Amino acid sequence: MASTFFTWLRSPASREYFFSTHFWGPVANWGLPLAALADLSKDEEVISGTMTTALACYSMVFMRFAWRVQPRNYLLFACHATNATAQSIQEFRFVNYWYRGGREKKLADQGTVAPPVEEGKVTQAIKAAKESTQEKSV
Repeated sequence: MASTFFTWLRSPASREYFFSTHFWGPVANWGLPLAALADLSKDEEVISGTMTTALACYSMVFMRFAWRVQPRNYLLFACHATNATAQSIQEFRFVNYWYRGGREKKLADQGTVAPPVEEGKVTQAIKAAKESTQEKSV
């Protein structure tokens, strides 16, 4: 098997492959999954749920593209499979931290109390509008 690979490596087909976008596109794209893997060790406080979801969906779409294009681009498929997996793990960490009590548990372990989440101006305006419409209807 090794001799077959080295024979192919010296052939014009290998030069054609290594100098094509079929090779260099996925190689350049590996920055996304490498960054996602590096982010797995960061604090959950800094995870953006919206961006993580967008990147996971993006990678799932392009996994399908890499599989359906002819000839199949296995390097691109592996790149997006790695990114989709890492982003899914990040999404799980985000949901666990913000919606399933992970933040409160972490703060309790540190001996601090979780500060109340502040409402934004839009949320305050919506509540004020609801209260005013309730007062008018009464």
